[in-house]
Amino acid sequence: MASDLRRRTAHGSAVHAAEFIVSSARLGELHECSALLRRTRMRAAEIVDEARTLLAEAERQGHPGRVRALREQLEQARRSYAKVLDAYVTICGKIADERQAIMRAQVEPDRRPGLSGAA
Repeated sequence: MASDLRRRTAHGSAVHAAEFIVSSARLGELHECSALLRRTRMRAAEIVDEARTLLAEAERQGHPGRVRALREQLEQARRSYAKVLDAYVTICGKIADERQAIMRAQVEPDRRPGLSGAA
């Protein structure tokens, strides 16, 4: 016998409960991605700092060939850092969006049809 997904539960329909579970799981996955990207971003920042330090050292020592190579490496490190930062900001935005969706889903079942928010 098939289950009735439209039946009412104590806090709303079974469909709303299932949607909440899926949204919560998605939010958990986004948080895991965020943590990984946060660690990656921190390591990328360290690499940029290390590249900057090596470049400054080469400039002080007057090694023009090494300076050119390290300057390019520093620029590449900065570009990579920017990509990681963009990904991190994107994930943070998705987390905020998912939280908003969960909050809306929790508020909507509590609203009564025909009543405005001022009622």
